[in-house]
Amino acid sequence: MAQAYSNDLRCKLLQAYEREEGSLRELAERFAVSHGYAKKIHREQLHTGQMERKGQLRYGRVSRVTAAVEEQLRSEVKRQPDVTLLELQQRLRARSQVQLSVSRWGAVLQRLGLRRKKNSARARAGQ
Repeated sequence: MAQAYSNDLRCKLLQAYEREEGSLRELAERFAVSHGYAKKIHREQLHTGQMERKGQLRYGRVSRVTAAVEEQLRSEVKRQPDVTLLELQQRLRARSQVQLSVSRWGAVLQRLGLRRKKNSARARAGQ
């Protein structure tokens, strides 16, 4: 997998451009990077005012399943262990206003280690 260029290389290229040692195309060739990369980091510098790449705190979107939603999910499964994923989706949509697909709720259950116990028809008849 490709690695990001170091902040050192980035700063050297941008400093050379500030000192007018050449155009972005010439400097990109000199520093063995693409012209598109040189344009991109120059545009970022103009936008943010800093040469260094800003750090990435996390990957992907922020989950809508917060700790409070997880707690509601746990209580629903504890209250009725044989609840279907569709019923669970509908209840949690009404209670917490979180709308996720049925398969996503299944993945959340699995991540939390919650199992839904289905009562078989034979077991219900014996009760």
